[in-house]
Amino acid sequence: MLSSVAVKTLVNRVCLSWRPAVTGLMSARGYRGEAPEDTKGDLIDIPLPPWEEKTGESIDIKRRRLLYESRKRGMLENCILLSHFAKRYLDTMSETQLRQYDRLINEPTNDWDIYYWATEALPTPEPYEGEIMDMLKEYTKNRDQEQRLDAPNLEYLDK
Repeated sequence: MLSSVAVKTLVNRVCLSWRPAVTGLMSARGYRGEAPEDTKGDLIDIPLPPWEEKTGESIDIKRRRLLYESRKRGMLENCILLSHFAKRYLDTMSETQLRQYDRLINEPTNDWDIYYWATEALPTPEPYEGEIMDMLKEYTKNRDQEQRLDAPNLEYLDK
């Protein structure tokens, strides 16, 4: 049986013998302080069909659909933000506001765009500017410091 000193010596020798191989692998891919320019050559542009407003839909059905679409987003941040926003405002929105909200959450192809516009990290493009975007931007500021860590539960739908 080996003593603890012998085991430590053996482990150190093995680890030191591995270190150059690992270091050699890491040095080729490691961060050196300057990030290479991203050419985005690895991205694939998948054309999506243009957004079309749903016609012939009752106001009640539109509200229910928009509530669902507010809750089921491509990213958790928007799921939480938009579902709370919808819970607060969807029932009081006019038909024009519902159309604006529908376009806002369904026309852009990237959920991050909506998030960046709502948080004012990026300027909102002109087609999405309007009363609903202003309401969403103000709501996003969370001036009342509400706790919004998860999407609201659905019990409020039964009221």
